Amino acid sequence: MTTSGWWALACWLLAAPVSADHHSDTPPSLGDVYNYHRIDDRLVTAGQIAPAHVPLLRDAGVELIVNLAVANPEQNRDETFAVAEAGIPYVNIPVVWESPTQADLELFLAVMDAAQDKHVLVHCFANYRASAFTYLHRVLRGDVDQKAARKDLDVV
Repeated sequence: MTTSGWWALACWLLAAPVSADHHSDTPPSLGDVYNYHRIDDRLVTAGQIAPAHVPLLRDAGVELIVNLAVANPEQNRDETFAVAEAGIPYVNIPVVWESPTQADLELFLAVMDAAQDKHVLVHCFANYRASAFTYLHRVLRGDVDQKAARKDLDVV
């Protein structure tokens, strides 16, 4: 294969979508979820979840999943179906990473306020939007000290 052929192959491999729902000999675990972080008994933040993680989240007691990622067929196309099949309520607030809005935050705060007695997973693609919005909710609505909340924000 020529140098340009190898380069084209490498570029194709790098551009190909990576499925988090791969097949392997080891069963999936919540530890496989990208940037998974448990804040307390009722609040978890994470990056993108795979359909195989949804039953594990249900079994771990998650009662609501809040997705702050925008729709992306390669990254989250089967998520809503897996969550619906597991019977977990699901809210998607598509926050654009480069330009989150006050309306995005207000909707998130309202959802979290309504779910104050629920075990909630807040996620996005990498747990950056999720941890930032969760930090704001904890400080603005949860009376959590900024310094204490910042520790969970900085984990990601």
